[in-house]
Amino acid sequence: MNDDLNFLHIDLDAFFASVEELDNPSLKGKPMVVGGRSQRGIITTANYEARKYGLHSAMPIFKAKKLCPHVIIVPTRHDKYEEMSKKVFAILYKYSNRIEKMSIDEACMDISHINLNPTVLAKKIQKDIFKNTGLTVSIGISYNKSLAKMASDWNKPQGIKIITRNMVPGILLNLPIGKIAGIGKKSEEKFHKMGIYTVKDLMQINKEMLEYHFGKLGLVIYDRIRGIDNREVETTRKRKSIGIERTFSEDIDNKDDIKNKILEFSMDLSKELKSRKIIGKTISIKIKFNDFKVITRSITLENPRNDFEEIYHNACYLLDNIKLEKPIRLLGVTMANLQKDNIRQLSFM
Repeated sequence: MNDDLNFLHIDLDAFFASVEELDNPSLKGKPMVVGGRSQRGIITTANYEARKYGLHSAMPIFKAKKLCPHVIIVPTRHDKYEEMSKKVFAILYKYSNRIEKMSIDEACMDISHINLNPTVLAKKIQKDIFKNTGLTVSIGISYNKSLAKMASDWNKPQGIKIITRNMVPGILLNLPIGKIAGIGKKSEEKFHKMGIYTVKDLMQINKEMLEYHFGKLGLVIYDRIRGIDNREVETTRKRKSIGIERTFSEDIDNKDDIKNKILEFSMDLSKELKSRKIIGKTISIKIKFNDFKVITRSITLENPRNDFEEIYHNACYLLDNIKLEKPIRLLGVTMANLQKDNIRQLSFM
């Protein structure tokens, strides 16, 4: 085994859509998306047939129907996806306990302690997952986390891709900058305004310029396109926030109605926090207007809490300080700056 190739990135292929196809085989071979069925909903996952029409996650349903009028829309079933995810991760843990869960459908595995060729191991994992769940995964193999993640997206679906040290940076040069881990939509747009579209363009920018425009992220990007990433697999990833977010079937422009939704979300969020025995200090609300403009506001408490009255009171305070000039289509309430609630609360008679 090449001791340098110590990271596998495992990514389930079109996960939500694949689960739906397993439960309803008649969907296979047809363009299908999982998401909100109303015109105002968005796609959470598109199967590979739908992707041929340009459909992708986060695309509004109304736009998807224009691009592919015969697309099949299946509502999300998060409980089912959680159940299948648990089965997949149980299989992964048979191979290594050094696993970082990146999301419900992807993970990074440290294989430095496994005395087996990485490609042979990847094929065994693919075969095991398919045999026991019917799901396919794509796997990236490399000497660091960000390159392994990039590689897992290379030959989808059910692909295996290796990126070795001597392949970098050559293999990356023609990639669009959005493929680099850490560059999101906003950063990508900013780069485009600077005339930077590919990794090759990005290589021409010096470290000082990247730091000036993007801060710490600029330094991270500078290293990553040169194959430098010293992060280790974190087996105990700390959750940064928990929130409730909904897109409404009809726009809301009445403040009392918005506060009623905040009350509902605050109760659900409090229940979720208490079930996980978590408290938090930072309460945020997110509003998307009917012109798709997004506003977020946050407040940090002196002491961490998880009771719904505190969440509701502060979320309403944040709302009262936002100018509601247009109807809103989406509302979210989130608790961040989380910690375990290790204090036993006592009530005195």
